[in-house]
Parts: sequence; structure tokens; C-alpha cells
Amino acid sequence: MMVATRATLRSWFYRPWFLAMIAAVLSAALLIAGGMFVAMRQVEQNESQAMNAQGERFLARLEQLFGQLRESLDDLQAQPLRTCDDEMIATLQQVTFNYRFVYEAAYKDGARMCSNRPRQEGLTVVRPPDIKGPTYSYWLNTTTEPDENRAALMLGRGNFRVATSRGHLTDMVDLSPGSSLLVVLDHGKRAIPVLGKEQTWPPAEPWPPKARDALQITQSRLIYRMPTDNPEYQLVLITPRTGMHMPAIWWWVVPVCLILGAFVGFFVLLLVRQRQSLDAELHGAIRRGELQVLYQPIFDLDSRNCVGAEALLRWRRPDGTLTSPDLFIPMAENTGQIRQMTDFVLQRLLEQLGQLLRANPQLYISVNLAACDVMVPRIGQVMAKLLTLHRVAARQIAFEVTERGLIDVVVARENLQALRDVGHQVLIDDFGTGYCSLAYLQTLPVDCLKIDKAFIDALGHDAASSGVAPHIIHMAQALDLKVIAEGIEHEAQAVFLSSEGVKFGQGWLFAHALSAVQFIELITRGRRLAGRRLDDEA
Repeated sequence: MMVATRATLRSWFYRPWFLAMIAAVLSAALLIAGGMFVAMRQVEQNESQAMNAQGERFLARLEQLFGQLRESLDDLQAQPLRTCDDEMIATLQQVTFNYRFVYEAAYKDGARMCSNRPRQEGLTVVRPPDIKGPTYSYWLNTTTEPDENRAALMLGRGNFRVATSRGHLTDMVDLSPGSSLLVVLDHGKRAIPVLGKEQTWPPAEPWPPKARDALQITQSRLIYRMPTDNPEYQLVLITPRTGMHMPAIWWWVVPVCLILGAFVGFFVLLLVRQRQSLDAELHGAIRRGELQVLYQPIFDLDSRNCVGAEALLRWRRPDGTLTSPDLFIPMAENTGQIRQMTDFVLQRLLEQLGQLLRANPQLYISVNLAACDVMVPRIGQVMAKLLTLHRVAARQIAFEVTERGLIDVVVARENLQALRDVGHQVLIDDFGTGYCSLAYLQTLPVDCLKIDKAFIDALGHDAASSGVAPHIIHMAQALDLKVIAEGIEHEAQAVFLSSEGVKFGQGWLFAHALSAVQFIELITRGRRLAGRRLDDEA
């Protein structure tokens, strides 16, 4: 049952339209989610900016109000009158003319009270002050009436009282419904609304917040704590969060995301079809005889004699075009066809060069191993059968592994050691381009390092990379390892490498990749290629 289910799922995941649909849906969902996140952040930022601006305006107005109320009290306290008569009322009226934010001024002496507004209900607050300082006393929210001509804040000094109206606060900032301006007292334990409705205090949210930001954003409210110079109180502006009002541009984002998701799905469809087409063609390439094995000769840099070759796999289509190994080798590794291709290379090179190898015991051919073959002992078993069949010594077949193929160094070490135990050489290919450290290299069963062509090209040109090749050479010499330089194209490179102690090299200076016939001719005739180069005629 499980096997059938797994097979069904696998078949679905190999369908181009299904994969394209998944890619389109996922990409559109990710784009929309990203857009939502950006939009929500924009809304939060807009709310924060509006709240900060409102809080700053309130704070500036409150500082003006309290400053004028204190100044007017100081003026009243300095004058000599201390009785409720016409002269006192005139003095109180003059104070309200002199100070813009003083709406009402009063004098209270025992049971008598006189005000600049004698015919209206005056400052009749008789409760104790909300804040009693050494000089001034503060009464907050002296009225809950919506009338803007009623006092909202009152200050007292001695027998004098002055108050400002609610309008002097609301003309600066219009509170939204549900908002409140609070004065927090008793070290944050009690809050009195100056404007707006009463609020639960402390807030239901975790309080006090860990962050020291003036603005705290909760799930339902914005709480702006305004800094004050007086430690006795703190001003707090609380307003409910607005609904998620998306910017107008957001309604263009959704269709754009859907269109982009459709484009992604379309490209995935094309890529999957191309991949499946290439995969299907590669599957039959061996059967149709389209895969070829070429041989890149390896030379002794001193004598310029050929000592071996690297087997290279090439895919030539029926129309004569070559498919790059960089394209079909990774795909073969992903689909598992690389094992079949490695077996093909081993079998073909022994069929083509078996007689040559038996006649020249000093000659060897190296074969590249994929990571999957480095991690399992399979290749040793395959090789043993082929060597017995073709009567070729194990030392004449070497195996090249890349640093990137050493996924699990411990497992790779065991399998590579098993190959060395029966006589095969082990080479690290493209050394310096992967992640094989010196510590790992010292523990691996390796006979030779191959320096990547990029470092050879940099010799004498790229100041940043020109020192890499000599470093690898000296490191290999310290570990008693042979070195093969790849991609030698100029005589100066060969001379320099030889002077550095490099024994072997390969590259277009000596020969292109040769067919089996060309390679056999090269060896049997003992041809030295110092004077000319053999090109690939395959």
C-alpha cells in the first residue's frame, strides 16, 4: 500500500503541469504574503507617525498651558489684595486678558470665592488636589461635561486658582473616538483622564513594557508616553488602533502578484519539459551509441612523454552537436543515471585500451567518480570484474574525486582506502575549488592532487590568485603527494610549474582530448608533442 502510494506521488511530481501549478501557487502566495507584510508594516508605520505627531502637539500645548497657568498664579500671588471686592475681580479679569490660556481666575478666602466670571458657575472644586507640589497644586479633569467652555485643568497657589478650558486643548488636536489624554500619578499606579473617557490602568497588556520607546503598539491600542520634566506625573495618550486600511496601491499588488506567479509557473513548466526531454534523451544515449569516451593525455613535464590520460565522457547528438558535460553530468547525478554512465566509461576504456595497457604496464588511465560512487563500495566490485575480464592491473586505473564529492569524509575515506588496497591510485581533482581542508587531506588515502585550470591561468596574471598554485604545490610536496597541473596552454606555464617541482601536466599545450585511436597512435609511436599539438578529431 505504501509503495503504491509513494509511486503515485512520485508520478504526480514528474508531471510538468502539476509542478508548474505548484510553483505558480507558491510563488503567488509568497508574493502576496510579502506584500501583506509590507502593507501591514506600512499601516503600523503610518499609525506610529500619526500618533507621534499627535503626542508631540499635545505635549507642546500642555507645556504652554501649564507655563501660563503658573505665571498667572505668580502674578496674582505677588499683588497685595487679599479680599473679594471689585478691585480683586478687576485684577482677576486683567489676568485673563494678559494670559491667553487662562479661561478663569478666582480668589478663595474661607467661605467666600470671587471670580472673573461672577455671573457664571466658578471654580467650585472642593476636592483635594490630584497633585500637591511645594508651590503649586493641580486639579485634573475638573469637569466631564462636553462643553468646551468648562474648565479642564486647574492650578492653585495660596488662595488663588486659575483654570484653562477644554477648548484650549482640543483646538490643537482633535481626539479620535475612544481616545484619552491621561495624567498618570502615584508612580504609574493611577491615571486621571484630562480629555476623553476613563481608561483601565495599568493597561491589560504586559506593563510596564520592556522597551523604552515612547510609543507602545499593542494589538488593540497605541499608547504614547510623553516625556515630562516633572517626576510627579506622566502624560499618556491612548488611542484605539484603526482598522487595516490598506494603501490604494495594495489593490494593484494582488493582481500583479498573481500575474508574476503565473509567469513563474510558466517558466517552471518550460524548464521541467526541457529537463524531462533532456533526461529522456540521456536515458537512451548509451543505447543509441551517442556517448563517447575521449582521453586527455597526461605528460611528464621534463621528458614530455605521455604517462597516462584522463577519461572524459562526451555526448555527441545525431546532428553532430555536443552537449556540454556541465549540463548533462549534474542531471545524471540527480537522476541516478551517473552510475550507469560511470560503468559505461570503465567498460569502454578497457575495451578500447585494454591491449594498450597490457602492453604498457607503466601507463594508466584515470576516471572521474561521482559523489554517489565515492560514498558506496560499489565501484570496487564493478572494477574487479572488468580488470579480471581484460587482464589489466589495478594500478593502471586511477580514480579522480572532487573535493565537493567528499560529502562524508569518514565514509569516503573507507571506500577510497579499499580502492587503494587493491592497487588503484586516488587523485583529488580540481583541488582548491572545494572545501577539503588540510586536516582532512592528511587523513585521506590520496596519491595525487590535480590543480584546477583556474589557478594555472592566474599564474603571472591575477595577482589575487597567482599564489594559490605554488601554495598547493608546496603543500602537496610536504605531504609527499604527486601533483598534476590541469589546463596548461602556454610553454611559460609548463616551465614555471616544472621549476616549482610539478612532475606532470595536461592541457592544450600538449594535446586536446583524443579519441582512442589517436591516443593509441600517440603511445605506440612514442610521439612527443613538444613541436605540435593533436586536435580532437572525434
